[in-house]
Amino acid sequence: MSTNHWTDPLTEAEIAEVVALVRADPRIGERPRFWGIAVEEGLARALAPGQGRPVRLVVMNPDAHAAWEVGAWTAGSDRVASVASWTPVDARRPGVSSEEARMVAQACREDQGFQAALAKRGIDDVSLVWVDPESITGFEPEDLQGRRLSWGTVWHRETADDNGYARPVAGLVPIIDLETLEVVRIEDHGVIPLAGEGGNYRSGTWGPDREVAPLEISQPEGPGFTIEGQLVTWQNWSFRVGFTHREGLVLYDVVHHDGDEARPVMKRASVNEMYVPYLDPDPTAYRKNFFDWGEYGAGPLTASLELGCDCLGEIRYFDAAVLNGHGEARTISNAVCMHEEDYSILWKHVNTRTGEADVRRARRLVISFFATVANYDYGFYWSFYQDGMIDLEIKLTGILSVSGIDDGHTPSYGRMVSPNVQAPNHQHYFGLRLDMAVDGPVNRLYEVHAEVEEDERLNPYGNACKMVRTLIPTEREAARSTDPSRAVHWLVEGTTRTNRYGDRTAYRLTLPNTARLFARPGSIAERKAPFVAKQLWATAYDASERFIAGEYPNQAPLGEEGVQAWQRAERSLDGAELVLWPVVGVHHDPRPEEWPIMPAHRIGMRLEPDGFFDRNPSLDLPAPKAHRADGDACCH
Repeated sequence: MSTNHWTDPLTEAEIAEVVALVRADPRIGERPRFWGIAVEEGLARALAPGQGRPVRLVVMNPDAHAAWEVGAWTAGSDRVASVASWTPVDARRPGVSSEEARMVAQACREDQGFQAALAKRGIDDVSLVWVDPESITGFEPEDLQGRRLSWGTVWHRETADDNGYARPVAGLVPIIDLETLEVVRIEDHGVIPLAGEGGNYRSGTWGPDREVAPLEISQPEGPGFTIEGQLVTWQNWSFRVGFTHREGLVLYDVVHHDGDEARPVMKRASVNEMYVPYLDPDPTAYRKNFFDWGEYGAGPLTASLELGCDCLGEIRYFDAAVLNGHGEARTISNAVCMHEEDYSILWKHVNTRTGEADVRRARRLVISFFATVANYDYGFYWSFYQDGMIDLEIKLTGILSVSGIDDGHTPSYGRMVSPNVQAPNHQHYFGLRLDMAVDGPVNRLYEVHAEVEEDERLNPYGNACKMVRTLIPTEREAARSTDPSRAVHWLVEGTTRTNRYGDRTAYRLTLPNTARLFARPGSIAERKAPFVAKQLWATAYDASERFIAGEYPNQAPLGEEGVQAWQRAERSLDGAELVLWPVVGVHHDPRPEEWPIMPAHRIGMRLEPDGFFDRNPSLDLPAPKAHRADGDACCH
């Protein structure tokens, strides 16, 4: 029986009880496959603890070319677990689980045509071959329409512990029916020499390890946060830690405590989708454009974190239960990491007339998780600050997705990173979801930009600059672009409270990392993810509008679903339950220094109070203790 708060991650027991009910239904057949289970949040948030939780589970019968979204209830104090509905889903469109991916790889290794193509390249031991099933959305062959398909990138290892992602098998592209596990087509674009140089990155591979002095972090009185179940309290912040199959870490009920008053800021915050288009017409790269969350799922791809490796200091972890492709519940230990860290100077001033210095050191609370999507690893770090700011830092690391290149050739659309290995130009877009609640559930959205005062009577010296605030009244106007040349940012304003200057309380959204899609208009890469054309979208809350790219982006009709389609409703945003969909992006021009493993590249977004407080909210912080030889204080 579940007594969890509705935002808590599903437990193994809850997942197992719902799966057992679904397995009892004969329509799923003898070889069912599963792709995720999630709380039905729109309904669950109105329920009291102990009533059980409504969930949605996706199950497929590959033998019948059928799939369903099953609505069910976990057990509660006043109900037993039950199945409420079976809604058919286009069988092509559920995402691909890691278990299904392994079945695909094995099917390729057992296919005689695939083995023959490998033999042409001097590869006889197929056990050393990796095949990653990739999204084929938009590139389905005409004669294979209607089938649930994938295509494979192929990699070769010289030994069992070799880095296979360093040795692409160029020119070889299997196309696989995901339901029958049949290799339905093999494209062979010609033999290109395999990489002659290894790509291992373990200690000692490229010479002896350098000397590094120990660096220790100590909090002898323990951390400054408290945890009750999934509820975290730190400084003046509180929030609940959630976790879903599609998004991984989700934060709920983000509240700033202003004295004795609890002031909400957001109902929900997550990294909602990731789109990665590759920008190279090479036959083993041009199809690479993935919705890594919608087509694979961040939850099951989440890594277990380790103290001393991924996190330092006084660390607390949260485990997460997920559903695998075979319908088995498993727990990812240490899926989410939380810790405090020093963050240099929060504020400082030296009075040069008296020599008196005032300084306060900043510390922040960081909550993070890592997802490994085949070759790439992505870290997501939400940070809370003592001055009321929240930011998200995304760290991109892991191994570049590379292609083979023939002897004597120079890549036109990428960089050489190793002999016969090129890294194509590509991009990463992260679609965020922020359910805002600044001082209450109903908010307004403004765009703010800087402008020179053109009236010479008001600007006699030519240096007058005003900040122009424009209300975004409906969804039609709520597809916005950043513009650093005009200092564009956005303001989410509450509707119930004013500060001492008479302004509505608000939070400011800034997006310092953006990218333009370098794909021709009308191309599949452009049509597949129209949301990347803008840096901010906004909608009025609708419980059914969960994901920026749509509910099932795998083999979806190009550009017909998701946030740009929802906006056609033209709902009012002038006092609405406001959902922001920021898009953080980076254009990745690869460097040789990012091979064979990539140092973390950092991008992100920032939310900061703008009139939410009457003055600097960190004035109550104590001065840090000095460490001077004479024992005197150096700050006040």
